[in-house]
Amino acid sequence: MQLINVRLYFCLLALVAVTHITGRVAFAADTNSPERPNIVLFIADDMAWNDAEPYGHPHIRTPNLSKLADGGVTFDNAFLTVSSCSPTRCSLITGRYPHSTGAPNLHEPLPADQHLFPEDLKKAGYFTGACGKWHLGPHARRGFSKIDPNLHAWQQFLEERPAESPFFFWIATTDPHRPYQPDTINQPHTADDAVVPPYLIDNEETRQDFAEYYDEIGRLDEEVGQIYATLEKQGLLENTLFVFISDNGRPFPRCKGTIYDTGIKTPLICHWPAKIKAGERSKALLSTVDLAPTFLKVAGVEQGETFQGEDFNDVLESPETSHREYVYAERNWHNFDFWGRGVRSMKFKYIHNNYPENYDTPPADAVRSPSFQALVSAHAKGTLEPQQKFAFVHPRAVEELYDIVNDPYEFHNLATDLAYQDELENMRTQLADWREQTQDPDTRTPIPNDFDATTGERTRPTPTSGK
Repeated sequence: MQLINVRLYFCLLALVAVTHITGRVAFAADTNSPERPNIVLFIADDMAWNDAEPYGHPHIRTPNLSKLADGGVTFDNAFLTVSSCSPTRCSLITGRYPHSTGAPNLHEPLPADQHLFPEDLKKAGYFTGACGKWHLGPHARRGFSKIDPNLHAWQQFLEERPAESPFFFWIATTDPHRPYQPDTINQPHTADDAVVPPYLIDNEETRQDFAEYYDEIGRLDEEVGQIYATLEKQGLLENTLFVFISDNGRPFPRCKGTIYDTGIKTPLICHWPAKIKAGERSKALLSTVDLAPTFLKVAGVEQGETFQGEDFNDVLESPETSHREYVYAERNWHNFDFWGRGVRSMKFKYIHNNYPENYDTPPADAVRSPSFQALVSAHAKGTLEPQQKFAFVHPRAVEELYDIVNDPYEFHNLATDLAYQDELENMRTQLADWREQTQDPDTRTPIPNDFDATTGERTRPTPTSGK
């Protein structure tokens, strides 16, 4: 007994020494804590930030997202680093901006040298599982204990995981990505439910396009409900951080692929009964590049030097806390060649278009949509409203500045308005500083387009990387 006490004494002395030297408790003490939460990251595919009940949509039925929001905190100012499927995923899993991941363009696989936050969780004793849409390439697979393309594989993961281990699940649905199918949910939305923004033409075809998009959000909501109910039934919900986001804006013209809020603003709901007060709302400005360090923080895992985001655990504890003054986003190749950068504050948005001679063509699936074809037809007839001409302007402005508070649709470019030159210069400076800090290249080789900009028909072979 005395020998055991002596060993315990020296172990405690060593722990105190490590704490004194490093200013934190030893790594092993953190990872063995019984308080480490499970983490579920649910990623929607092409869902706008405000197309759900918690964000005030009057007609889309998302009772399970509402349940998640009612039991947690809903963020009103969360932003993506890019409005494109695979670059968003590569940014999320590395905690880095797309140009820093080595995979900034659509369908590019994540390079082998990139550090992944699920790797850190896995090494710290977490069971890590990924199911549903992948789109990251082969090298990211090393971050997970199990990977399954079946969206519902999270159920199997729960059965297979070691009972004593916390888990991290990366659950990526393909809803509400195009193409749409009939009878997606039992009670389909109708054309009358559509809320058509002013940059699109409000006709029956566009409204039906929205109704089918809403149905896929309804199906997505059902999956969220199944996960929630299963965690609750198994007694896991209390200490699970359940996070819901989207990878980019809705797959409609002037949304997905752009740096406008319709492209980069994301729903973000965090539910964690053990730590987060129910029914909270936060106006804090957040970036999805902040998720990786936040997950590591709540798991008691030290954040490495590769991460470019900022942990927002303090906002989870106190939603009224501010977090960032600026968020940053980029626009890269997505079916068509673009190269642009943007910075946003709570009041202003600044966009710099490096390829202003390129038309503002939406992604190919949106080009083929009834919503875009209605714009093409009206353009040919000369009947488009000014805010509906965005895809046909040539050349585009090199600089764009918007007062987000008074112009939420970003219709009125203030970059040449003398009254806003101070703000323009400030936002230019903020963007330039960020680009320097993150080593964003000054030059880039143009990439050929894959599709026809009017019909959406493929003009180059289908890429196979990044799947």
